[in-house]
Amino acid sequence: MRAELVRQQKHRADKHVMRRLIAYLMDFKKSLALAFGMLLIATAADVFGPIIMKIFIDDYLTPRHFPWGPLTLLAAGFIGLYAISALFNYFQLLSFQKIALNVIQKMRVDVFSKVQYLGLTFFDQTPGGSLVSRITNDTEAIKELYVSVLSAFISSGIMIIGIFVGMFILDVRLALICLILMPFLTGLTWIYGKLSSKVYRTTRVKLSQLNAKLNESLQGMAMIQAMRQERRLRREFGKINADHKSAMLKSVRLNALMLRSAVYSVYLIGLMMILSFFGIQSFDHVVQIGVLYAFINYLDRFFDPVNTIMQQLNIFQQALVSAERVFGLLDDDRMAPVQIGTESPSIREGKVEFRHVTFSYDGTTDILKNITFTANPGETVALVGHTGSGKSSIINLLMRFYPVIHGDIYIDGKPLPTFSDNELRNRIGLVLQDSFMFVGDVADNIRLSHQVSDDAVKKAAKFVQADQFIEKLPDKYHEVIGERGATFSSGQRQLLSFARTMALNPKILVLDEATASVDTETEEAIQSALEKMRRGRTTIAIAHRLSTIQDADQILVLHQGEIVERGTHQSLLKEKGLYYKMYQLQHGRMAKGTSLMQ
Repeated sequence: MRAELVRQQKHRADKHVMRRLIAYLMDFKKSLALAFGMLLIATAADVFGPIIMKIFIDDYLTPRHFPWGPLTLLAAGFIGLYAISALFNYFQLLSFQKIALNVIQKMRVDVFSKVQYLGLTFFDQTPGGSLVSRITNDTEAIKELYVSVLSAFISSGIMIIGIFVGMFILDVRLALICLILMPFLTGLTWIYGKLSSKVYRTTRVKLSQLNAKLNESLQGMAMIQAMRQERRLRREFGKINADHKSAMLKSVRLNALMLRSAVYSVYLIGLMMILSFFGIQSFDHVVQIGVLYAFINYLDRFFDPVNTIMQQLNIFQQALVSAERVFGLLDDDRMAPVQIGTESPSIREGKVEFRHVTFSYDGTTDILKNITFTANPGETVALVGHTGSGKSSIINLLMRFYPVIHGDIYIDGKPLPTFSDNELRNRIGLVLQDSFMFVGDVADNIRLSHQVSDDAVKKAAKFVQADQFIEKLPDKYHEVIGERGATFSSGQRQLLSFARTMALNPKILVLDEATASVDTETEEAIQSALEKMRRGRTTIAIAHRLSTIQDADQILVLHQGEIVERGTHQSLLKEKGLYYKMYQLQHGRMAKGTSLMQ
């Protein structure tokens, strides 16, 4: 009962996927109709070829009657049909291919666009390699559906119908006998489709796991080599690869059995039926050699499209599985939080308020608990605490990377959800610990896609003192930056991220351990740049080095998701609580007898 229920659900899911795949074709209805018309003409030309040969054999060759006029017409007709078939087959195939490529281009844009607007919750729960596999390998498999399977199924189906039309024209009885083969072929197709779907589903899953493991290995190669994890990773990769190979071998065995042996056996049965029919008929009547030739020719042509359909079924099954995964991505509702309402307020002062905010990533474990604080315009509020205390989560909520479920966040007295994305991204500047650089040049990485002039780019770079190293580059602001800015030092990348932020002149500045990964010499330049950036702006800063936030207007000390202490640097030192212990530990002057475990 359960197996039947699963089968029905799978069948409904496949039908739903097919409807969505066909829906993508509807944007190209005119081109599809034209291609379909050319296919009909090409198929008709193919079908009438054997009929002309039948006329030649029975009416002229067998009786040895060779009048030049009719024979010339027959030859011209045969050659003309061949030329029409070749010409229209070329154009219909070209048309179907163009339609397929246009469809898959649109689908890839849809998938990529959807990914851009998914929330960080999705990326937290989805391995990067698996996501890459969906966008590349799965869409490539769907492309093969449109490019290969679509034209093959349509052309083969029309060819089979055309062949039966030709058979009925020649001999109704023999055509009816050949129809007996259809249930056998339909059964083979159904069995193959049922078996291959399971095999290819497993194959796609294992390929996705391979990509995920490969992506993880490449991302962490330095750590793998440093910790001597090469053998473990190779063993894990080998296990997934072996599972993938096993699934592929099942596919090979299935194809060898169903696509060749089984179909050829049905072909032999059909051939024996035709020869037996003419053999029995020869006892009482003269056999028409032309009809015999035409039927055998039709039988050969009949099994060509059948074989084509069977061979394309494996691609069809792969495409269905891949389409299911791609549509699952397109239907994913874990979207990035968006504006609620139509008020669209503006950020003018930069006042930030957290009111009783409690937050959980998984809906079970609270990462933040009853967080309440206010950052007044122009003030600097520093967040400190041990790893996992919730500092970055506060930043994530302020940037609206995650929705606030319990509590409220206000900017200038307006609820955070009422602001548009453009207003938040343009008026809140974010500087992360690890600055991401895009492939392009220096100016492009400062400007990004914003409407920022060259003068404004240079002014922003000069403001944060990034111009000092940019001017020394061979091509200055047109210096090419490779992937992730690997040719630049961490300090240079950080200064570029500062310039990128200042180019938009934000009202609120968010710093996520902006100096944690730079050397002491570079830190001085960065601290100088940060001091200038903070002037006249509300600043929320996560501090790794406590010495960098001693001048903060307010320091919030977090522990296990709660604010346990708050005040200025001096007032917190006087309390001799958690902040005092962290500060003493960093400066190597832990008071005698004081223990962090107290």
